[in-house]
Amino acid sequence: MMNSKPQRQRTAVYASGALVTLLALLWVMALAAGEGVAISGTVVDQDGAAVAGARVRVRATENMVLSGADGRFTLSGLAAGRDMEVTAWAEGFYIASTHVTPPTADLLLALRPYHTQDHPTYVWAAPDEGANACGTCHPSIIGQWQGNAHGTAVSNPRFYSLYNGTDLVGNTAVAPGYIQDFPGTAGNCADCHAPGAGLDRYLGVDMNDVRGQVTAGVHCDYCHKIGGLYLDPQSGSVYPNAPGVRSQRLLRPPPGDDIFFGPYDDVHDPDTYLPVISESQFCAPCHQFSFWGTPIYESYAEWQASAYAAAGVTCQACHMPPTGETFFALPEVGGVAHAPEDIPSHLQRGALDEELLADTVTMTLAAEQAGQTLGVAVGLTNSGAGHDAPTDHPGRQLLLEVRAQDGAGRPLTLLAGPRLPEWSGELAGQPGEAYAKVLADVTTGAAPVVSYWKPTRLVSDNRIAAHETAWTAYTFLLPPGATQVQVTAELRFRRLFAETAVAKGWDTPDIVMARAEVMAGVGPEWAWFAPLVVGGR
Repeated sequence: MMNSKPQRQRTAVYASGALVTLLALLWVMALAAGEGVAISGTVVDQDGAAVAGARVRVRATENMVLSGADGRFTLSGLAAGRDMEVTAWAEGFYIASTHVTPPTADLLLALRPYHTQDHPTYVWAAPDEGANACGTCHPSIIGQWQGNAHGTAVSNPRFYSLYNGTDLVGNTAVAPGYIQDFPGTAGNCADCHAPGAGLDRYLGVDMNDVRGQVTAGVHCDYCHKIGGLYLDPQSGSVYPNAPGVRSQRLLRPPPGDDIFFGPYDDVHDPDTYLPVISESQFCAPCHQFSFWGTPIYESYAEWQASAYAAAGVTCQACHMPPTGETFFALPEVGGVAHAPEDIPSHLQRGALDEELLADTVTMTLAAEQAGQTLGVAVGLTNSGAGHDAPTDHPGRQLLLEVRAQDGAGRPLTLLAGPRLPEWSGELAGQPGEAYAKVLADVTTGAAPVVSYWKPTRLVSDNRIAAHETAWTAYTFLLPPGATQVQVTAELRFRRLFAETAVAKGWDTPDIVMARAEVMAGVGPEWAWFAPLVVGGR
């Protein structure tokens, strides 16, 4: 018994030594298995000078480091004997890449500078036709682009009905129309709708001359030749009177070369990385501008003022959501698998996307009996858009219709509360509210108008800002003897004011964004409150 304590100490020492030995053995085994080796080297420019701050990455992984002041870098935690591709990128250079088998300590990555001047003689590559078509390597992206607003920028009949002042099929003169108001001119519509043509012909592109010419519109090669933006450093937005191409720095390549600016720093020359392509600023040139001093398209400024901007949630997060694909380029042309969340789609979801609209507004409907009256309150919360609802084109509107009826289906009389305005078409005069930016023609006083190419003034703007809630209240008369009521609220998205839409033949139906309904008994003995929250349609 006297030796028990020393014996326990010796045992503990032996156990500790065995643990150390075991750990050392595991470490040796890990090294033997090829784990934990490194690649080191240097990033240099075309003259062999060190490039500091270059992003060096094991391709398609999160294993990335910045080169030091001497251009040196080390990528650790790699598998020995396993071939891998290492890339490097720095501002002003194409991406350099090479295959290497670690460990190695002498890797040299030489960066090739790209041109700094735009070359207007460059001929745009077609998205889906020809040997250099973008769809050869990116078929899924092309499929998404073809059906979105960018892919149809030079073919959308609704646009041309407003540009020419015709009906939807172009057969009848129907105001409004830019060409009607300013005959003999072309306007600046091409700056956003046909930038591939408008880039080199300021105020000189008649949209009818480029109709259907896909490379005149908003196409792959155009967007990926944008090498930067001209933005006001004070506002972080576009300068006045600089829509679309006027705020974009195009860098078309010289003969014999090419360039593609994109969201990845680990693809191959002639690709290069452009961080701003993944930021909301990239959208600003075509989604923030005024006409005649009146703000028209403001979704970028609305985003800037929202909590989304403060939280770093970009336009792309909602309008270019990942679809779960792991390849943005086909493997047979060099594409490698990336994390699905790192591959944005090119859906550019917008005003025709019913699912997107249904996720934009949350509706709250509440009703309460007070004697012989029924009080109804409707709250609309812009819970899903990083800008006002609706936004951009001033013809867009949200129409809230509120209906109350007794058990026999007879409508209740509205005693107090708003009614839908005259320009709501078949809904005019019904209990409800319209949310829109209403413009008036400065010369004629007509309102609402969508001819913002003429001088207009803002009459009203009650659109719902991001994360804000708009409430409306209604009082209905309960008929004698009523024992049950039903209240329904429905929110519709409409693309154009009814009278103009009918005249031009726009047959796009309203989209129901939210709907709520309550039913309850009423009478002398009843007193009830029935709220309902609806997040979809």
